Amino acid sequence: MSNVIHPTNEEFDEFLNSGLLLVDFYADRCGPCRMLAPAIEEIADKYDGKVNVAKIDVDGDGRSLAFEFGVSSIPTVIIFKDGDELTREIGLMPVEHYTNILDGLIQQ
Repeated sequence: MSNVIHPTNEEFDEFLNSGLLLVDFYADRCGPCRMLAPAIEEIADKYDGKVNVAKIDVDGDGRSLAFEFGVSSIPTVIIFKDGDELTREIGLMPVEHYTNILDGLIQQ
């Protein structure tokens, strides 16, 4: 079972303000987004209980969230802590890139 959440716009604020949150802004039509999907699943499993991992579909209900956070390219991965944006990564990155960032934030 996947630990990735797919929050509605109404649910998003609850996750945004509850510790570390990694958000993958994606679209099904996006090749690099599809390539990133297994890494996002891996991160969600590895950091279960430490980091919430969410996927927001910019072509669907998540369009307003993408606009709110200024997402203009996909994939975009944003890491938040208690509602504050800590880092933003645009484009396809290897899973180790994200895990290195998360490991550093968890140790703080």
